[in-house]
Amino acid sequence: MKRSLFVLLLSLFALFSYAQDDSQTEYTFLRLPVSAHAAAMGGDNITMPDDDALMMFHNPALIIGATPKTVSLQYMRYIAGCNSAAAAYNMVFDDKWYVGAGVQYMGYGSMRQTDSDNNDLGTFSANDIALQATLGYELARNLSGGITLRGTYGSIGPYNSLAVAADLGLNLYIPESEWSVGIVAKNLGGQIKAYDEDFEKMPLDLQVGVSKRLIGSPLRLSLTLVDLNHTGYSLKDHMVIGAEALLSDQIYVAGGYNFRRAHDMKVYDGEGNNSSHGAGLSFGAGVNLERVKINIAYSKLHVSASTLIANIAFTL
Repeated sequence: MKRSLFVLLLSLFALFSYAQDDSQTEYTFLRLPVSAHAAAMGGDNITMPDDDALMMFHNPALIIGATPKTVSLQYMRYIAGCNSAAAAYNMVFDDKWYVGAGVQYMGYGSMRQTDSDNNDLGTFSANDIALQATLGYELARNLSGGITLRGTYGSIGPYNSLAVAADLGLNLYIPESEWSVGIVAKNLGGQIKAYDEDFEKMPLDLQVGVSKRLIGSPLRLSLTLVDLNHTGYSLKDHMVIGAEALLSDQIYVAGGYNFRRAHDMKVYDGEGNNSSHGAGLSFGAGVNLERVKINIAYSKLHVSASTLIANIAFTL
């Protein structure tokens, strides 16, 4: 069964990476980091083998590293007027089936509504919400696989949409050398109800990553290649790098840089110069106690504002 599931995961990776090759803008909140630890490491990380249930939003295979019966909460202060929150709960059955449930919400605030003549018609609000279920399984020694099924609902004033999608992930973690290698295909699916007549694709994202703790050192380095299903970028603009110092078994400090986000956030002036104004930079820290874990990160996810992300987790 493990071999069959492993082959199925690899087949689906290849199929969906080939079939969905266009970049779309619907439900782009699904690209934002949920784990503050991952956010501190550049925002896209799929290989951190830590006790963090929120990493299942980044790679479903990493759910097997989280302590069962943990409630995890997240809050993100995004750009002006936009706020995000997430929650997750995970458990294990028969010491081999790792199961999690999660919700992710993004509120875009209130906006002014006008008609074609610019007459004020009041205000309207917009928001997105996603509900998901995650299943992880140890396919072989040191190799885990996972799948997340997700339903996403979006609303803009009186209009709404609905989509279904899946994330597929693999992670190879070798504890003796502390190498961690992962691959993830995110948002495989599509809309089943559109805002209007035009159905939009999901923000498909194929990612490959690696993390390594340096022998005899508290440093752990990470490299993630994102959006590999789109080839119109240089290799550098697919890269997300991160580094963290594990000061003890309970405390870490981390920093990272997201080259892709910096590329997408570049602003050009009238003289042909451009700058991302620090977009892509992030750093953070965390304290992981026996039953309580607190993580916080600062990140420039957008050129116009800084973002604060905080997590707290309780093991029941």
